Amino acid sequence: MLHEWNATGEILVPFTLGLDPSDFPAMLKLLEGYRTGNQIPDGYVPHSTFWLVNADRRVLGAVNIRHRLNDNLRQIGGHIGYGIRPSERRKGHATELLRLALIEARNIGIERALVHCRKTNVGSARVIQKNGGVLESEETDTAGQVVQRYWIEMVPR
Repeated sequence: MLHEWNATGEILVPFTLGLDPSDFPAMLKLLEGYRTGNQIPDGYVPHSTFWLVNADRRVLGAVNIRHRLNDNLRQIGGHIGYGIRPSERRKGHATELLRLALIEARNIGIERALVHCRKTNVGSARVIQKNGGVLESEETDTAGQVVQRYWIEMVPR
């Protein structure tokens, strides 16, 4: 899967897709530490990772839900980062993955989710809009790219 992303030259989102699964129990322990906040690097916040896997157990993508925002995530990053492997795009997977992530975000207490994408990523902007995203503003990230900031109001339980 990583070779697909590497071939595109895109940034790997979410970063957890780049974790080494060769020692799967260790990877799960690390992800649990990220979720609980016990093993997060400086500047990070507790976050949960979920995988989108098809019936053949092929990983189609993943989503990372940040449990809260810090100043950095408020500007660039937001509550939710998701990615679909390049060969599986334009099939509705990202829309469904974000829909499911919003349910999970609501379950952990997020009432209003901030979701970002680069302005050049028209497909991701459509996915966010299909899930109720309303464009608030555009910011320039450290790489000089324009990032669109969308808010999504959570549907009451």
